[in-house]
Amino acid sequence: MTGSTTRPLAVVTGASSGIGRELAKQFALHDFDVLISAEDDELDDARREIDSYGVTVDAVRADLAKQEGVEELAERVITTDRPVAALAINAGVGANGAFVDVDLQDHLNIVDLNIRSSIHLARRLVPGMVQRHSGRVLFTSSIAGTMPGPFSSVYNASKSFLTSFSQALREELKGSGVTVTALLPGPTDTEFFERANMTDTKLGAGPKDDPADVARQGYDALMAGKDQIIAGSRRNKAQVGAARIAPAPVMAAVHRRMTEPGSAKR
Repeated sequence: MTGSTTRPLAVVTGASSGIGRELAKQFALHDFDVLISAEDDELDDARREIDSYGVTVDAVRADLAKQEGVEELAERVITTDRPVAALAINAGVGANGAFVDVDLQDHLNIVDLNIRSSIHLARRLVPGMVQRHSGRVLFTSSIAGTMPGPFSSVYNASKSFLTSFSQALREELKGSGVTVTALLPGPTDTEFFERANMTDTKLGAGPKDDPADVARQGYDALMAGKDQIIAGSRRNKAQVGAARIAPAPVMAAVHRRMTEPGSAKR
């Protein structure tokens, strides 16, 4: 991706499916060239789809849960010798089940992908934005991060971290020309629930938002320079509102009823 195009460049992680793929499409629809990344085979299909929008698309298959994967992606971005106009750090994973039952490596993989890789990639690419006094950064967090998450304890905590981190970074970068936005979706119709072993939970079996709608709202908030956007249906905003005023033990009990394994049948 080193051609003579004058289009701005957007980098999107976790772009093979779900919200990430829809974010990449939003950038393409608005005449951005796009560099997408994911680790699975669906990345090739995503690249072909986005290529049909008439923009330049590059794809980097890398496991961002590993340090070398983040470095590989960062180096590919840097070697394009093009300024990053927008960075959407979207890759994430979950694992549902009691903390003592879920394999330790699954917990650590959530930390590595959702938290460590987000810090790592931002630290590699955001300084260039600051030097140019221009850029937009989007972190895909979740409304799950606004409350304790029994049976998704590490996942919810990771999303709480991302929201806090994004808002702190936003404040640090005030006046730099770089904005930071947190995208907080609720349950969304993606592969997440199957991958996180949540299909037998009330949350996994319940209503979900369209990832295209979530991505559109996230893109609009990013381009408007907003601090955050609670995307999706009105119920998501209501849930966040309740989490802000209800005691943590109350919200933990509510969350348990939605995410306890087998709860879909109760």
